[in-house]
Amino acid sequence: MVVCGDDTLAHRLAGELRDVYGERVTLVIPPVRPSRLPPAPLAGLGRASAFFGRMSAAMARTAATLPDPAGEGTRRPDGPRVLEAAELDEDVLVDAGVDEAAALALVHDDDEINIRVALAARRLNPQLRLVIRLYNRKLGQHLEELLDQAAAVAVPGLDRAALDATTTVLSDADTAAPALAATAVAGTRKVVRADGLLLRAVERNPPGPGEVADPGLCTLALLSATTNDPAGAEGSDNSGQDGPRLLPDDASAAAATGRGTVVLEAVSHAAPDLPPRRLAGRGAPLASLFSRRLRWSFAGIIAAVLALAVVSSLVTGAHPLGAMYLTLLDLFAIGDPAVGEPAPRQVMQLLAMVTGILLLPVVLAAVLEALGTFRTASALRRPPRGISGHVVLLGLGKIGSRVLVRLRELGIPVVCVEEDPDARGIALARSLRVPTVLGDVTQEGVLEAAKIERAHALLALTSVDTTNLEAALYARSIAPDLRVALRLYDDDFATAVYRTLRAAHPGALTRSRSVSTLAAPAFAIAMMGRQILGAIPVERKVLLMAAIDVAGHPRLEGRTVAEVFRPGAWRVIALDTAAPGDRVPDLADTRLDHEERRPAGLVWDLHPGYVLHPRDRVVLAATRRGLAELLGRQSASRTRPAG
Repeated sequence: MVVCGDDTLAHRLAGELRDVYGERVTLVIPPVRPSRLPPAPLAGLGRASAFFGRMSAAMARTAATLPDPAGEGTRRPDGPRVLEAAELDEDVLVDAGVDEAAALALVHDDDEINIRVALAARRLNPQLRLVIRLYNRKLGQHLEELLDQAAAVAVPGLDRAALDATTTVLSDADTAAPALAATAVAGTRKVVRADGLLLRAVERNPPGPGEVADPGLCTLALLSATTNDPAGAEGSDNSGQDGPRLLPDDASAAAATGRGTVVLEAVSHAAPDLPPRRLAGRGAPLASLFSRRLRWSFAGIIAAVLALAVVSSLVTGAHPLGAMYLTLLDLFAIGDPAVGEPAPRQVMQLLAMVTGILLLPVVLAAVLEALGTFRTASALRRPPRGISGHVVLLGLGKIGSRVLVRLRELGIPVVCVEEDPDARGIALARSLRVPTVLGDVTQEGVLEAAKIERAHALLALTSVDTTNLEAALYARSIAPDLRVALRLYDDDFATAVYRTLRAAHPGALTRSRSVSTLAAPAFAIAMMGRQILGAIPVERKVLLMAAIDVAGHPRLEGRTVAEVFRPGAWRVIALDTAAPGDRVPDLADTRLDHEERRPAGLVWDLHPGYVLHPRDRVVLAATRRGLAELLGRQSASRTRPAG
């Protein structure tokens, strides 16, 4: 495996491939300039130069601290091969062994570099498995099609379905956003798309006395006993070994008391996300064009006009339509004076004119409100005065933007704080009509403007560790019980911050999260050649949903669903009933939602006695190490026996 990158994700990915899957890894990084290294360990938090200066020591420390997937305590004696290159060209790729490698991951922060190197790598090795980090989703879809087509053309006569030269485009922001959003709000639903369907995993509280817990379709995890304990060990990505129990058997799930569960609650058709009705080109919601008070005023005037028309028809004997016509003429003062008419007609004309006078200020207010709505449609909203129970999202970069979308999909009120008015997430916040405060969070009054004292949680997701820490400390000084989640790069620093905040504020929940830690497993699995449908975060652990062909897997083929189930490692949750020739290669493709002509082929209520045949494809819920063992990528000395 070859990994090319210039930031923390490259290190995480190389460690994941080596320590979890036992792969030989070549890591290609930019050269380190000793003169640019910081004099102190914490002097350059989050900077790539400091990180790569400690690369060798970090790799050794990672190998020493991560548990062995097989549980036997043995590891590969050789570390990853590190190759420094100022520029990635074909000569560097050849030196890294791309022409003979099984997979190549391009995780540079620059999309252009990743695309250029991917095209060159495909020419060197048409059967190479490519995993590309790309933020632009639409461009990623086109790039996948282009590179897969190039691989099929370069290997004539080979069935494209059998060709293992797959191209997978992933975004670290999209991969980490669900876990970051779930961190801010306890009990939020985890969502995974599969074959045009929607899988929803939901946290459930422990059943009360005399109650029976509903396992849903299946129980995915037992939450740790400290889930609701602010001093629990699950707060940091690197804190402790105790935590939730993933994929428990039915007996363990039934015997567990006082512990919440994560269950597969429902599977339903995933309708395409429809945008809200808006005024063309300006983004002003129709519901906010006129205020509620103004709408009630219009309704009152309409009711008065109808009442006048009915009374006029009764007292004058006129036809109802004629009475309505005369009433409207009198309302707008364009009818003839009722001189010489009967008294009832004159009285009705006077009442209609008075109603018309009352209509004028209402019409004027409507015009002013409409103009104000159009004028402010493209402006950022200010936080409402009475807002409470919301999430304060600090930072609208590429990570913050994805998390904002997730929070809005969950219907959670959000107030954003961003220093740069030209940040990529500002336009998104404007289009979603999310209240946003522009200002430096380290300055006094900015968090107060975001109503931090009445907020439910703070998500500090800027790219600067010290800014996130300062915001968290200042927010805690205002609201000591505030739930806080920080995005931190440095592992040691994150652990120290987590423990300190937990000790200083034992009554409040604190979480430290690293985007690279959350994203690296999905990148690693994609390099192994299997399509991951999604990841469900369970506290500080991750449960993967993967689609696997049964053929060639002795632990699946010829066994029943009940026999295949291995507690704590993997569990079959669905079967793809589509014919092998009609199956889509990527079940997680959201574009399937819009293909009405293609029915979903996944069956979720599998009988435990169903025997898996070689032609079948199953959807598994598995832990990272369980999936690695199931795929058979580990050496024989490291593989645990089945069962």
